[in-house]
Amino acid sequence: MSHHIVEVTDLTHTYPDGTMAVRGISFRIHHGESVAVVGANGAGKSTLLLHLNGYLTPQHGSVRIGDFPLTKATVQDIRKTVGMIFQDPDDQLFMPTVYDDVAFGPLNLGLPPEEVEIRVQDALVRTAVAHLRERPPYKLSGGEKRAVAIATVLAMTPDILVMDEPSSNLDPRARRTLIELLAGFHHTKIIATHDLDMVLDLCERTIVIHEGTIMADGPTLDIFNDMELLARSHLEKPFRLQGCPICSGELSR
Repeated sequence: MSHHIVEVTDLTHTYPDGTMAVRGISFRIHHGESVAVVGANGAGKSTLLLHLNGYLTPQHGSVRIGDFPLTKATVQDIRKTVGMIFQDPDDQLFMPTVYDDVAFGPLNLGLPPEEVEIRVQDALVRTAVAHLRERPPYKLSGGEKRAVAIATVLAMTPDILVMDEPSSNLDPRARRTLIELLAGFHHTKIIATHDLDMVLDLCERTIVIHEGTIMADGPTLDIFNDMELLARSHLEKPFRLQGCPICSGELSR
């Protein structure tokens, strides 16, 4: 496996309507890093992530995952390494039961039934939803669906997790459970999110994207304390770093 497990070089993507969503993006992510991709709506985050699992292939530039350049010929090998968790878990849950959804990927790998059972049970236990294995996904809460969607990916034993807005529409308890779960995944994590406080919990590095280009790439605390950068990127400082308005006297002004 290459030392730089994820490498994007001069990546550009233009949609059929002429919208250029990604404009010459380049970065490297080392094995085991937790990296946030942040930016305002329409910045190009989701388009970038779709290239990391082969849902989109480069129009210009290149994407390399480990030893594989991303092409139509290598996409199946790359998807064994990179697990993609979409913003809407309903995009990943389509089988009659939770068990069937989590087993779907391992079965398609041609694994024997006993190995599939081990993988499914392990993934359900890690995501704390083993008690839901016989439930239909459409009867689950938002947080439960998110956990099951993650379990479908963990059952494939990926080396890299790529997540698009994983905390969206979760209540505070489900969000905290999600953060604890992701903190326990010790391989590479790439998270596109508006939840900058979650970034503080999980990601030591942050990449800021604005209008399809990289505005900054560096230590998370350095990024979030750069008020000029945040303003230019249409971002707000995480709540945790904003201080208490009562203590500062701002509410009495």
